[in-house]
Amino acid sequence: MSRSPFASTVTVGEAVPCGTPILSFLEGRFPSIPVSTWEARLDGGLVTDDKGEAMSREAQVSPMMVLHYFREVADEEPIPFYEEVVFKNDHLIVACKPHFLPVIPSGKFVNETLLTRLRKRFDTPDLTPVNRIDRETAGLVLFSRQKKTRGLYQGLFMDRQVSKVYEAVSEHLATGDGPFHVENRLVKGEPWFRMKEEQGPPNAVSTIEIIAPHVKGALYRIRPVTGKKHQIRLHMSSIGAPIQNDPLYPTLLDEAPPDYENPLKLLAKELSFIDPLSGKAARFVSPRSLV
Repeated sequence: MSRSPFASTVTVGEAVPCGTPILSFLEGRFPSIPVSTWEARLDGGLVTDDKGEAMSREAQVSPMMVLHYFREVADEEPIPFYEEVVFKNDHLIVACKPHFLPVIPSGKFVNETLLTRLRKRFDTPDLTPVNRIDRETAGLVLFSRQKKTRGLYQGLFMDRQVSKVYEAVSEHLATGDGPFHVENRLVKGEPWFRMKEEQGPPNAVSTIEIIAPHVKGALYRIRPVTGKKHQIRLHMSSIGAPIQNDPLYPTLLDEAPPDYENPLKLLAKELSFIDPLSGKAARFVSPRSLV
């Protein structure tokens, strides 16, 4: 059994009625986690309130109540790739994660995550990611080290004050020379972990350009304006250049063990913004390359 040494936190929403059974709340908040898992965590004292008091199965929650829980999985295999720290100061850590490594604990991953590794490495239990990228994607993730300045950096992403640059390899050449401006509306699809396009006001915007030919396809540079889930994967597919080794788009492949020899060819290459503390321009570039 692999257990996270750090607690995860969830805050009960304002709309949740007082007296809601804790199991009902957790089941609704985390629909992909079996109730039996929460029952085992509650029975094992792995769910506490903000004062550290263990919660029981019979406990009730109230609006804005803060709960902490420790995740554990039966078998967690080591991920044989390692992150690189490209910058750190008293307020930030910027790390470049490898393909296959999740940013935060989820599903079958508890300790083999970028967050847990960095918390241990720098002895910073309060370290929190400010942005996130998919487990299959490699590249830059910014972490906040201090609560008192965290909101300033989170606000940059919320207000779209961060310039993000991705690179991707496709085995196909897009139709036309580009650059390509893609904007559409993306919503949850089927199964639940995929996204799809629907009619309506655009909520996903990207600019894509060809950097250089590569084998039968090309290396592309993507500048996403928005940050919808799987936006870049879908936008690349929409211009006729699906990302190499993508198991989700345009076709959903059968679930299979991770193929470490053939990662998704997508890299979060650059992050740049005006630092809200110093007022100076900050730019971080991943040392990784897709080709």
